[in-house]
Amino acid sequence: MSHDHAHESNVGRIWKVFFILSAITIVEVYFGITKPHSLHFTNLLGMNLLNWIFIILTIAKAYGIMWAFMHLEGEKASLRWSIVGPLVFLIIYLIFILLVEADYIFGVFKNSTIKWNF
Repeated sequence: MSHDHAHESNVGRIWKVFFILSAITIVEVYFGITKPHSLHFTNLLGMNLLNWIFIILTIAKAYGIMWAFMHLEGEKASLRWSIVGPLVFLIIYLIFILLVEADYIFGVFKNSTIKWNF
């Protein structure tokens, strides 16, 4: 009987994680469709605020998936950081590349005779 009780608690936990991740996804889709003017045309560190919100929400979803479905919540802190640490470094690096390259491309097209064709 105790095995059935453990199964029920896991099912409840999976549904809870599902609804949290679904809510974050719904917010992302809503912002992607409506593109609120106050977020879309407000720049922060070289990128509009809407893109920063997408990045933060996506990272939150990725962490939630790792925490719940890769069972990181039950592991020691050192193992968690050995998995999450390199990902944090990679995400920061990719954001840096995104900002530097996007700024360069914007500068090339803004001050030249080359037209935007994409």
